[in-house]
Amino acid sequence: MTFSNSETMDLPQGDVRLLNTPTAQRLLTAPLVAHLAYTGKDRMPRLIPVNFLWTGDELVIGAFDGTYKIRDLRNHPEVAVCIDTADGPPQVLMLRGRVVMSEVDGVLPEYATIQRAGMGEEAANAYLRAIDQPGLRMVRIGLRPNWVAVLDFQQQRLPGRTPEPVRAALGADR
Repeated sequence: MTFSNSETMDLPQGDVRLLNTPTAQRLLTAPLVAHLAYTGKDRMPRLIPVNFLWTGDELVIGAFDGTYKIRDLRNHPEVAVCIDTADGPPQVLMLRGRVVMSEVDGVLPEYATIQRAGMGEEAANAYLRAIDQPGLRMVRIGLRPNWVAVLDFQQQRLPGRTPEPVRAALGADR
C-alpha cells in the first residue's frame, strides 16, 4: 500500500510506514546504488556502495562468501543504508536494522536479477555464466528495516532541525 506524500508528511522519521511513501518507493525501485554502513573487524565504521533489490518488504544485497564484508556482518549485523539521488533537489531514503544472511551454492537469484537490471540481459547473462563456476558460494544479505527516514527536498520533507531561514529559502513554509 503506497500513501501519498501529504498522508505521510506527519509521520516521524524512524517510522517504518515511511517505506510506503512515493519517495521511498521511487528510490527503492530506481536503478540506484545504495550505500551500506556497517562495523568492521576493528570496530571502525565502513561505508561501501552496493547494488540492491527491493522485494516489497526486504532490501536484498548479494555478496560473495569469504569477503571481509561478510565476515564483519556476521560479527556485527546492525547496519544503516542510504539510497539517494544526485541530481536536482535531493531525495534520500535512510534505513536501519539488523541483516539476516544465508549462504547459497552458485549465483544468488536476486544477484542475477540485480545484474540484469543494471547491465542489460545479454551482458549480465555472459557475466553470470562466467562466474557461475563449481565452488561459487554467495551470501544473501537481507534487511527488513526497523527504522526508516525520508528526506525529500522536492516535496519539502526536510530534516526536523532545518534552520528557519533555510526552510524559508527552500519554500518549505508555503
